[in-house]
Amino acid sequence: PRRGATTSGTFRSPSPTTPNRTRLPRMTGPTAPVSTALAQRAAALCLDLKANDVVLLDVRGVTDMTDYFVIASGTSDTHVRSVGEHVLEALRKEGTRAHHVEGLQQGRWVLLDYVDMVVHIFHPTLREFYQLERLWSDAAVVAVDQQQGALK
Repeated sequence: PRRGATTSGTFRSPSPTTPNRTRLPRMTGPTAPVSTALAQRAAALCLDLKANDVVLLDVRGVTDMTDYFVIASGTSDTHVRSVGEHVLEALRKEGTRAHHVEGLQQGRWVLLDYVDMVVHIFHPTLREFYQLERLWSDAAVVAVDQQQGALK
């Protein structure tokens, strides 16, 4: 078929940067309140174990990668691991499993990817080095509802 034509005979305008790719729209609607509640819950769970400087960023208008970032710091490698394990376990008990987990063994930077929300738990020196809040400064900061936590 000629350039831009599909096998079904319909014509699709070629793009110079992404030829023959169609961008799918980000899912919105009913998942937004669910991801907001999940992000609030994860932030509060970090606070349950005394994580420092817990920040919730709404990145929906900035990236299609995810809806929210939860960023927190532990005081040591052991504390970072404990906070990460607490969030993983509590959300798993509530029926939400992480899609991907990184750094839990080392405890320097734990990343918990729940698709609609990503939790970053840092050792203080790495948080200072990477400065995710500055990198994502276009994102809205959301107040954390501390009542969502409460150890059970």
